[in-house]
Amino acid sequence: MISFRLIPKHQLECIIPFLQLLNDKIGIDMLRERLKEMQQQTYECVGVYEGEKLIGVSGLWIMTKYYVGKHIEPDNVIIHPDYRGQGIGEQLMEWIYAYGRSQGCIASELNCYVNNSAGQKFWANQNYKIVGFHYQRKL
Repeated sequence: MISFRLIPKHQLECIIPFLQLLNDKIGIDMLRERLKEMQQQTYECVGVYEGEKLIGVSGLWIMTKYYVGKHIEPDNVIIHPDYRGQGIGEQLMEWIYAYGRSQGCIASELNCYVNNSAGQKFWANQNYKIVGFHYQRKL
């Protein structure tokens, strides 16, 4: 049985193996440091469970921007490779949309790595539209 629930902030280190699946260039110590800082902000994370086994995660940010209003941003969405292709990602997104609506959100937006063609296809199938480019500059 698949279930979805927010992961308590004091248990968030359990998501690090999933974050490494997305980007193995960031070391565990750096991930822990950043996650600790994010815990002090508005970051939340939903876990996908098969029984009590964590099989997927999505970070969540709720914010307001002038061009879209209050919205939810799924962040680092990943289902463990052994569980892909079973519709779990779609179920997770339905949970996220319902959670966002319960928090007063009127939209959802996200970022996807340019080299993640499977992710781009998934988001297009979820009816996300590309509305701009995400730029980054190191300081």
